Amino acid sequence: MHDDLAASIDTHFPAMRAALEDLVRIPSVSAPGYDPTEVRRGAAAVAELLRKVGMRDVRLLELEGAHPAVFGEIPAPPGAPTVLLYAHQDVQPPGPSSEWDMDDPFSPVERDGRLYGRGSSDNKAGVIVHLGALLAHDGAPPVGVKVFVEGEEEIGSTNLEQFIVEYHELLAADVIVIADSGNWRTGVPSFTTSLRGLVDCTVEVRTLDHAVHSGMYGGVVPDAITCLARLLATLHDAEGNVAIEGLVGGDADPLDMTDVSLREEAGVVDGVELIGRGSLTARMWMKPAISILAVDAPPVSEAINQLVPVARAKVSLRLAPGDDPGRAMDALVNHLEAHAPWGAQVTVARGASGDAFALDTTGPAYDAFRTGFAAAWGVDTIDIGVGGSIPFVAAFSEQYPDASILLTGVADHRSRPHGPNESQDLNELRRGALAEAIALRLIAEPA
Repeated sequence: MHDDLAASIDTHFPAMRAALEDLVRIPSVSAPGYDPTEVRRGAAAVAELLRKVGMRDVRLLELEGAHPAVFGEIPAPPGAPTVLLYAHQDVQPPGPSSEWDMDDPFSPVERDGRLYGRGSSDNKAGVIVHLGALLAHDGAPPVGVKVFVEGEEEIGSTNLEQFIVEYHELLAADVIVIADSGNWRTGVPSFTTSLRGLVDCTVEVRTLDHAVHSGMYGGVVPDAITCLARLLATLHDAEGNVAIEGLVGGDADPLDMTDVSLREEAGVVDGVELIGRGSLTARMWMKPAISILAVDAPPVSEAINQLVPVARAKVSLRLAPGDDPGRAMDALVNHLEAHAPWGAQVTVARGASGDAFALDTTGPAYDAFRTGFAAAWGVDTIDIGVGGSIPFVAAFSEQYPDASILLTGVADHRSRPHGPNESQDLNELRRGALAEAIALRLIAEPA
């Protein structure tokens, strides 16, 4: 039924792959301290790709103090709906080069059908999926298509809500497809139906107004690092469950995840126990989770015999769908302040927050994509949750309440987004583009 689209994807796939490699070569790291011109260069490269596929009104959307976003449009035929296709082209910092099995994280390398490089999966593959869907229709899809490619997702989409407000009519659509998630396994197409929320803070512990000799005062005066360690230890109970009172939790389909598969996927070293109670999927998708992201204290190489007076840590709390970020932030701060060890001074600076989200997966757009996925992969689609946070999903929902929002992607359990040796399965990339092309055709058909 859709053999013409499959043949078109096959014809265009070498160009799609080449475009992905070209994008990976651009180190478009949006984090502070990195060259912002590289993010702009990535945006310009995406804009050129959109022009080549026949999109109109292609331009960079600008806000003062923000990395640019990219926009392009193919107007809807009379009576047809409009679909907004979202992706982002900014990437995480590569981290230590010694952890990569390649000379340069921004010089893509193929091994065993996977393309390795920073951004190959998260989320430059999303850009290419959208590009491929348009190429499959020879730049003339049966629906209106708008493409919006962000440049700030990896720093929390700080300005996305303002972009949506500033360009509200430009971005308006009947269906919004956010290609920034992934599939359960290689070869298993998936809809992401829930996202955890997020709050974070920086906690400072002080025990002295200046450092003192550890031999003279040790055993009487507590040092700040020990106090910080004891304070952070109160965030979990003995089984590793989050110990903060009043947070929301739920359950999830365990699917086929096992301890063995999770350990292999995450790279858990021998002897380390998994923490928490409940199914593995529930712990990752539907329960709160706390991580300590960083600690400020003297490095070992600079240690001297003194009692350290002050130490800090960045604390990240993931929230289950249904929880409220404001209330959760209060609970986190109250817990830290109430558990100051040995009377140490505890100061908490509130940080970022983002809403959890549960998507409605009913309606014609979802039916169209389920059919497209089944045709492209040859198996039925499953619903999954994601433990990470994409706060802008809620922003799109609030600004366009009548639009159907779908969260898709072509990452898989081996993609390692944000980590070393990030990669994208090229077959999944092909299938994702075909599925989206089929879905665009089906969305155009009257109910």
